[in-house]
Amino acid sequence: MIRVCALADVGPGEALRLGLQTAVAVFHTDDGEVFAIDDTCTHQDASLADGWLEGCEVECPLHASKFDLRTGRVDAPPAKRPVRTHQVSIVDGDVYLTLSTAEPNLPPLATGGSA
Repeated sequence: MIRVCALADVGPGEALRLGLQTAVAVFHTDDGEVFAIDDTCTHQDASLADGWLEGCEVECPLHASKFDLRTGRVDAPPAKRPVRTHQVSIVDGDVYLTLSTAEPNLPPLATGGSA
């Protein structure tokens, strides 16, 4: 487990981008839930932490793909592949992250493919 920050450092409705080997975004919903997903949209290289958070869904700021924070599933195209999710724990007011061991779904240009 990696200590990310104090929960108070990420207000409800906000996101925090972590510059790990694969960037991760931690989201604190207006309902008080905390989720973590890979920060890069699977359609094109854009930071999901810069997107719009509504409920348990984030909208990519580049082409409006939407992802479910609970599952990583794509809720709106143009993205077709889900983002990887990570386990979040809140311990004594601090946010901890357990990184997924699954391979990330990076956008085509980031993996040498084509758009």
